[in-house]
Amino acid sequence: MIILTQIKDIKLFLFDMDGTLYLGDRLFDFTCELLDTIKLSGGKYMFMTNNSSKSVADYIKKLAKLGINSDYDDFITSSQATAYYLKKHYDNKILYVCGTESLKDELRSNGFIVTDDLDKVELIVMGFDTELTFKKLHDVSKLLLTRRDIPYIATNPDYVCPTEFGSVPDCGSVCDMLFNVSKKRPVVIGKPEPLMPLLAMERFGFKKEETAVIGDRIYTDIKSGISAGAVTILVLSGETTKEILDSSKDKPDYVLESAEEILNILKKQD
Repeated sequence: MIILTQIKDIKLFLFDMDGTLYLGDRLFDFTCELLDTIKLSGGKYMFMTNNSSKSVADYIKKLAKLGINSDYDDFITSSQATAYYLKKHYDNKILYVCGTESLKDELRSNGFIVTDDLDKVELIVMGFDTELTFKKLHDVSKLLLTRRDIPYIATNPDYVCPTEFGSVPDCGSVCDMLFNVSKKRPVVIGKPEPLMPLLAMERFGFKKEETAVIGDRIYTDIKSGISAGAVTILVLSGETTKEILDSSKDKPDYVLESAEEILNILKKQD
């Protein structure tokens, strides 16, 4: 079986979280055993998420409540990737952040000044803002319309974030709303761009053929993996349905009902 052979060669597993390892606040039954099995087989896993509403410190707390022990090196997030991008291209710029306090803290911890004083702002960062207010939308609209050349960055392009009851609007939906106002699109950092998986490979020294991106969304998770040259595994436990898969021009290497099938494959190797 081809997938059995290829999974055996994977050393770095980059997991999307919500919709892949858990849904909302409900951990999938197989998740802890899957992560333990990867470690026991000599592999490495990381949690790779576009959700910029939480800092890594907050994610560590969230996973602990779900029963997963983790540390900083287990994560590659769109917040981290955004900080990396900003340091490389816009170091020392003063930021207006339309995002959560957690995202602001993540950027401050990387040396950036965050302000609400529009006269001092030099760059806009949009995140998945679960603390969104109309004042933030007003501020960003004013900056985009009165300062047409201001750099404009979005942590991720996701239109929705999955929940137990369906979904809620994510960063991409808010950016679309602001496009209707300003006709400006942000530079997008997170998935589907390849930066996050490439940073993960670089951090731990794994090759593309040794790396798998596993997620429930074609337009972010799978496209990011394809762009980075990694093996891509779509799971149907979150947003993507078979109908969405059939209509997509981007195709994963493998399609599984859930990440539990990876666990079953790894256990067969023992």
